[in-house]
Amino acid sequence: MLGIEGKMKRNLLLITLIATMVLTACAGGSLSSEEKELVLATGGTGGTYFAVGSAMSTVFNPKLEKSGLSVLSTGGSKANIQMLSEKAADLAIVQNDVMYYAYSGTDLFAEEGQFEKFSAVAGLYDETVQIVTCDESLKTVADLKGKTVSVGDAGSGTEFNSRQILEAYGMSFDDINVVNASFADSAAALGTGKIDAAIIVAGAPTKAVTELAEEKGIRLIEMDAEHIRILQSKYLFYKETTIPKDTYEGLPADSTTVSVRATLVASDKVQTDQVYELTKMLFEENGSLASAHKELESLTPESALVGLSIPLHPGAKKYYDEAGLQAE
Repeated sequence: MLGIEGKMKRNLLLITLIATMVLTACAGGSLSSEEKELVLATGGTGGTYFAVGSAMSTVFNPKLEKSGLSVLSTGGSKANIQMLSEKAADLAIVQNDVMYYAYSGTDLFAEEGQFEKFSAVAGLYDETVQIVTCDESLKTVADLKGKTVSVGDAGSGTEFNSRQILEAYGMSFDDINVVNASFADSAAALGTGKIDAAIIVAGAPTKAVTELAEEKGIRLIEMDAEHIRILQSKYLFYKETTIPKDTYEGLPADSTTVSVRATLVASDKVQTDQVYELTKMLFEENGSLASAHKELESLTPESALVGLSIPLHPGAKKYYDEAGLQAE
């Protein structure tokens, strides 16, 4: 009989196979022997990773010549990097901080060690830390003490960000009742009052939060300048960010928080010409991508090289070299 780990790997393989079959059929036929269906690991179906990955698949698949693109819903950044290592995915969207920790074998990946067999393709957009509540009495991060808080899927980049933010306020997971849940499940739990708050790290607006705001109404817990400086003094990836009040229905004012950057990465085993074609298409089809998801409106070759803390994949590097650009 298969153990738990074996069953998980078997189920993952089945999910990947089904996704590949469905999307290949939607593309209008089978890939040639020279082409390869590339699996893109994203995140939960209520989050921005999945929405962006789906937009890429919809826009790219009719035009790709070197590969096809299938999208897989996952637990997020850390799980995606592990899937690249296990050859369960070819491409992934990950947070730039988690990407660095994996490549260097530090912090979130201190126990597992280094994951070096993947490379950067493009920084896509800023991922905003959104501390969401339906309880108007919760005003600051310090107010979360003793409350029930969703901190994202277990092992996700969001969970790690949650630890760091609480740490900046002199708190830890011991000071809250921790719930691990996807963005969609977190929003549902907020709506029914099962949790008091949810920390969601994703491009804003986030689908699950938008739906909750329309159905029930939300408030965003801000981070103040003093504690943002404390956070940044230890973790250089964070930058101060403003969430405009019109991002979600019913917000009374703009909210101050922090963000990291969502990055597209590829396994080093993916062929240079395949990654080159994908990288080129990111910018040539930017108008279509942006209409599918607004987080991609500001994507340019120049912005795509911001915040990359690991080497570029040879296919991506070829594109940027031709454009006369170098990673910062």
